[in-house]
Amino acid sequence: MIDDSDLLAGLDREFLGFVSPTSPRIMAGGHPCQGIYTAPKGKRPKVAFIATHYNVDFSEHYIAPYLASRGYGFLGWNTRYRGAEDQFLLEHAVIDIGVGVRWLKEKAGVECVVILGNSGGGSLMGAYQAEAIAPTLGDLLSGPGLEALNTLPKADLYISLNAHQGRPEVLTDWMDASVVDENDPVATDESLNPFNPENGPPYSPEFITRYRAAQRARNQRITDWAKAELARLNAAGVPDRLFPLFRCWGDLRMMDGSIDPSERQTPMCYRGHPAVANRSPSIGRANNLKTWLSMWSLETSKCQGAEQLAKFDTPSLVVQGLADTGVFPSDAHKIFDNIGCADKELQLIKGQHYFEDSRQVRDDMADLLCAWVAKKAG
Repeated sequence: MIDDSDLLAGLDREFLGFVSPTSPRIMAGGHPCQGIYTAPKGKRPKVAFIATHYNVDFSEHYIAPYLASRGYGFLGWNTRYRGAEDQFLLEHAVIDIGVGVRWLKEKAGVECVVILGNSGGGSLMGAYQAEAIAPTLGDLLSGPGLEALNTLPKADLYISLNAHQGRPEVLTDWMDASVVDENDPVATDESLNPFNPENGPPYSPEFITRYRAAQRARNQRITDWAKAELARLNAAGVPDRLFPLFRCWGDLRMMDGSIDPSERQTPMCYRGHPAVANRSPSIGRANNLKTWLSMWSLETSKCQGAEQLAKFDTPSLVVQGLADTGVFPSDAHKIFDNIGCADKELQLIKGQHYFEDSRQVRDDMADLLCAWVAKKAG
């Protein structure tokens, strides 16, 4: 862990908790929307960042003191789904993000809001901005929820930082394609097993093509089952149910560094060696049926990057660390290509996923972000 505690001495940090237009404060006292606003001590910055994730707590985001010590505000923001990924619904998440953006603009005195889409939060923040530009989720809500969706405050700048393309894309890319029974964590098609030495690494072009197709087919099988199961349950008066998901550290790029080359270590993933991590609960490990269809399904999810980024009229910066073991250069290039705004920039730089390599690597990344924002915000 990098020691950057010295940066906090010159900063103010304020805890925030608010209700959402579609979720009240719970009886135990917790607010659905929570976060920490970090800013230079005694100052009210005119430019501030906001970062949110689908389920990871971003309130104490590692980059907050780096940006705040350079004169900016930073709101590490959480929706009602922090730690509750199995219940996620996109329409309510973007409403909760809107609460944070609105606070920055109306209470904190911020004139330029920078959406920071970091890691899995990249597509979530992209979906927020796209909904603020051109609402498409209104058919899912009515009343206060619909009004909130139609009046989301738009951010001014967008930064994609080591971001996955989208929630369905990253899960599918990481899926072990050799799974033959979603109810059995062991059952395996050895001809598709990425950890069978007979298949690689290195993996042949033919194996890669067949494996990628099988990953998409696995995602579709789960989607088909989820739709049918939801209809069956609803007919019986049951609104939803949980189901487990196994073996999702199987991206071939985690084992074979010749695929999508970068400076990353292989074999490696965010949980260590992929062969070990793949046997443990991981990304998407539990879902409601509606959550699968809202977040993970290639067929039905609006959490996919391309569709949302195409709406952008927002100046955008895409930054990718070349030592990242879970986001790869091709992901950054696709995000960049999908952004609809012509005012965009792509930077491939040194660094792991959270730039945990060293203090200097983090400083260099923060300098890059701040230089771009200063140029665009004026």
